[in-house]
Amino acid sequence: MGAEPWPPIDPTADAALWVIRFPRIVMAMGVGAALAVAGAVMQAVFGNPLAEPGVVGVSAGAAFGAAIAIVTGLLALGEWTIALLAFAGGLGATLLVYGVSRAGGRTEVVTLLLTGIAVNAFGGAGLAFLLFMAGSASREQIVFWQLGSLSGSLWREALLVLAVAAIGTVVAVLLGRRYDILALGERNARHLGIDVERLRFASIVLVALLTGVAVAFVGIISFVGLVVPHLMRMLLGPAHRALLVSSAFGGALLIVVADLLARTLIGGAELPIGLLTSLVGGPFFFVLLWRQRRASGGWA
Repeated sequence: MGAEPWPPIDPTADAALWVIRFPRIVMAMGVGAALAVAGAVMQAVFGNPLAEPGVVGVSAGAAFGAAIAIVTGLLALGEWTIALLAFAGGLGATLLVYGVSRAGGRTEVVTLLLTGIAVNAFGGAGLAFLLFMAGSASREQIVFWQLGSLSGSLWREALLVLAVAAIGTVVAVLLGRRYDILALGERNARHLGIDVERLRFASIVLVALLTGVAVAFVGIISFVGLVVPHLMRMLLGPAHRALLVSSAFGGALLIVVADLLARTLIGGAELPIGLLTSLVGGPFFFVLLWRQRRASGGWA
């Protein structure tokens, strides 16, 4: 007897996979990779393990820029206006944190954290003001930015984020050797021919681009850039090329798994993915801060 024919494909299920599920998975991979690589680059540039786009306010700045485009209805550059304003907001926040936290040729840890708190507070206040001024439709979109969600991902957006994440990862890997030399200290890096300020500025633009494109389409997802690079550094060591590549894959995996949990933990409802990452990343941040303070002799 011949083999049984394949059962007919349900058109509704097939459409749901290609229109809803697959773009969402691709978006999760792109966003996770972008945020994890941005975190690894920030830690290399600032020379500080606590640097991360969400902690130092880059994500809040990007979300504030996106919210301005939503409320004002600014569409001068078409459908990509929101993404470009998110990039501008993230770049402005990064430059502000970088400028304020630098003192005597080095980055002050306490100043970095305090500046991040201030930028996050300003971004949160700006979002709250825009939320107050916005209409009902815009208000729902702004709430979306604050919580973070992958629902409603479209193919063109998901492919854009994945492409930017891939290009950003390649650029970061190409700079990996310079980050290794920078880890030896700024003076040593300059003696070895590294233009430190140029490297930092290029890295800041790269971080703003990666963070801005992720936040523009899915909202604020915190602590990915803090947790993933540290786990990869524990597994593979501090060499930045391997660290950046593994962080990209680790971040992609983390957001795919977090999105799966967000959709399945509560029946009939979907948790904001930013909530889940904060629940994991918050305690991780406190443990990391405690370990760094113990290592520096700040706490008994």
